[in-house]
Amino acid sequence: MMTTGHGQLEQFIEQATTARPVTTAVVHPVAENGLSGAVEASNKGLIKPILIGPAYKIQATADAEQLNISGLEIIDVPHSHAAAEAAVNLIREGSAETLMKGDISTSELLAAVIHKQHGIRTERRLSHVFVLDVPNYHKPLFITDAAINVDPKLDQKKDIVQNCIDFCLALGIAQPKVAILAAVEKVKSYMPATIDAAALCKMADRGQIKGGILDGPLAFDNAISREAAIDKHIDSPVSGDADILLAPDLESANMIAKQLMYLASAKSAGIALGARVPIILNSRSDGTLARLASSALASHMVLSQTQAEKEA
Repeated sequence: MMTTGHGQLEQFIEQATTARPVTTAVVHPVAENGLSGAVEASNKGLIKPILIGPAYKIQATADAEQLNISGLEIIDVPHSHAAAEAAVNLIREGSAETLMKGDISTSELLAAVIHKQHGIRTERRLSHVFVLDVPNYHKPLFITDAAINVDPKLDQKKDIVQNCIDFCLALGIAQPKVAILAAVEKVKSYMPATIDAAALCKMADRGQIKGGILDGPLAFDNAISREAAIDKHIDSPVSGDADILLAPDLESANMIAKQLMYLASAKSAGIALGARVPIILNSRSDGTLARLASSALASHMVLSQTQAEKEA
């Protein structure tokens, strides 16, 4: 049972600490942000990190920040590009279960992930999801895609939605409710986001999107407020109870998430989905809670996949 208000991300962390740590390839952790995130998650029992990068830089950062990495495996490579390639190779050979971004750009890391010959891409489009604990919302709110797909078209939105639904299912959220956002709640021929929303809902009706309950187009107010929906005469199982907010594009998703963080004191975590494994995308601005929660969310996904493979 999810708690209300703050405490939702902490609950994901607490649940993950009761399971085994997942083996995590940490890509180029050569500065305080990347290395401390891995060490914090390791100390909490969430991950078993493999540090990949120039060994002398990793050790120098550990010494400067007084981080104990004496018991952690280090794979010495000369630079960030080689670190990304080595990390992806560990996933391919089954020696690691998830990736963690260290002090490397997201684009450089994902370039190795989606490499046609040596990457770990699947038939799905990669996408990012923010998981927010908003004080005045009654359950975790998943916002996608705020970091990878700039201007997704219909088929890409289908993958983005399915990635997030599967993620919610792995976290134990049965039939997650998806609000497909637009500026208005009616289909308008001159507003492409409304047409995509209607098409996605029909795709769900036809079984092309599985596992969730979709509705849209919905404006932000009638997606998260039942009262706003009633005022506009909208009868929707999603309004006021949405788990997932699918934004029209990256800019709107990013602004929604950042506004909730900075104006509504939402706590956040984030990961990338759609590859063979979840990818922990820590930001330079992330604090300890965000880093731990992102690792915990990836742990839930990995362990859920492992259990499903055993049962198959």
